[in-house]
Amino acid sequence: MIRIKITSGDFSFIGRLEEEKSPKTCEWFLNLLPYKETMIHVSWSGKASFIRLGDLGHGVPYEKATSRPSKGEVMMYPGNIPHLQMGGEIFLAWGGCVLSCANGNIAGNHFMTIIEGNEKLAEFGQSIHLHGGREVVFEKSED
Repeated sequence: MIRIKITSGDFSFIGRLEEEKSPKTCEWFLNLLPYKETMIHVSWSGKASFIRLGDLGHGVPYEKATSRPSKGEVMMYPGNIPHLQMGGEIFLAWGGCVLSCANGNIAGNHFMTIIEGNEKLAEFGQSIHLHGGREVVFEKSED
């Protein structure tokens, strides 16, 4: 089991990569690490935050993609649908939500699940929602 440490200010989470569900997405993500970017609140989706990837995820195939993640699930939308003219996203569900955009629902690959720190996810998400973007760092956990 590959574990990922996610930190943002005083917040810290541990995620488990979902290698059986999304092997190509997990491989893509591991090649990014360590990865640091700003996470912002979603516009259309509910209680979730996301990182804009631009074309960084283009070429990653859909792997049992879904539009309805559960709290603590981390999704990756490749963004490689030309008619939508959208870049990809890493999407963190911290409450009830659905992956969507101005054009309707989109789907993403569930590639990681938060396994430690879930009790702080809503507080983390609310801090982004109320106060703006937060820098988030993803790195492979040595534990």
